[in-house]
Amino acid sequence: MVTRKEKRNREKEANYFFEFLKIQKHFFKDLMNNLKKVADHRHQSYITYGPEVLLFTMMLKNMTGLKSMRNMSERFNKEECIKNVGKVLGLDSLEELPHYDTINDFLSGLDVNELEKIRTYMIKELLKKRSLESYRIEGKYWGVIIDGTGLHTFHKKHCKHCLRRAYTNKETGETNVLYMHHVLEAKLVVGDMVFSIASEFIENESENVSKQDCELKAFDRLAKKIKKIFKRLPICILGDSLYACETVFNLCRAHKWKYICRFKEGRIKSISTEFKAIKELEQSKDQNSLVWVNDIAYKDRTVNLMEATMKTEDGKSKEYVFITDIKITKKNVERLIAAGRSRWKIENQGFNEQKNNRYNIEHANSQNYTAMKNHYLLVQITDIIRQLFEKGSSILKALKKTAKEKSSNLLESFRTRILTDEDFTHLSKPIQVRFT
Repeated sequence: MVTRKEKRNREKEANYFFEFLKIQKHFFKDLMNNLKKVADHRHQSYITYGPEVLLFTMMLKNMTGLKSMRNMSERFNKEECIKNVGKVLGLDSLEELPHYDTINDFLSGLDVNELEKIRTYMIKELLKKRSLESYRIEGKYWGVIIDGTGLHTFHKKHCKHCLRRAYTNKETGETNVLYMHHVLEAKLVVGDMVFSIASEFIENESENVSKQDCELKAFDRLAKKIKKIFKRLPICILGDSLYACETVFNLCRAHKWKYICRFKEGRIKSISTEFKAIKELEQSKDQNSLVWVNDIAYKDRTVNLMEATMKTEDGKSKEYVFITDIKITKKNVERLIAAGRSRWKIENQGFNEQKNNRYNIEHANSQNYTAMKNHYLLVQITDIIRQLFEKGSSILKALKKTAKEKSSNLLESFRTRILTDEDFTHLSKPIQVRFT
């Protein structure tokens, strides 16, 4: 058992920035080279900072929990920060770190595909790791959670791609319009971690469209993107009741994917009616009973439903019903229900963490729409490393800290401790990472 004194000594000795680099190097040894290779749209004669400096600075801003670009420029304005970034990127001539205006100018013209390629490289590297194989559903399928979220809201039109929502003020009766930017996310779920593998922005092509973009339209585009990137990856789509529909069933069948979606009574009436009738005949009186029915006919296919009745913390019973095309048996029903319920991780470990505890993704770091997208993608890239860092670093696991403390410790380490040549010698040595 670790004593308080030993814990304090560990904290004093810990170099959190070095630990972060160890994890990054272990999983993504070519990440810095990939940052350097990003296609630079700027006129070469005016360039002071390469893409790797601009992008790595933003990743550090995200990792250290800084809420604004201005705050980043103020906190990183130290000799230690400059030397650390220079050492990591192999730059002897780095004299200062870029101002946030310089970064935003770069992100405003950067093709979003460039950052998507970096994220794809990272996910493919992770999929090669044998340490993640145990998280497959039924030992076969990688669980991919699909869900959308709002990013930015404006009271005036921001750009031609804005989604629009009219609402009436109850007091005045006046009708107003909100202008919004939303995104649809696909996240790979591995234990308690969720990694973004693809993003599709829900956006109107112009301000004159007859029907606005929506989640299901975006899912069609997102599914094609995922299939193109991960051609042979065995995937099981995990979604809420919105995705329990023929459009999604057809896309999964076309791409040879499986699905487990939350199912609500009013979603598909014929399926609901048949399941309810069979359930009433077979359900046990046990409060934590499991009920499942295979091969319910629906159009040109059959579907399978399963229900778990569980007690909540306040003693009430709650029903969870899921629809799937995976055959349900007594041996796998609990595992399949657990996989279906893991969809909540995109809300908790995903959007909630990114909005409220880590990155403040609802804050617009730029008013330029392309830059806004790139800021979002940089958060998703950083978040992959952040989760691996917090779940895989032996030091962080030994020193139990809050999310805010972890970010703060990393920031202070980056600002006060300069990496040595000996540190870089240690970075080249293999390490063991366990997520249990």
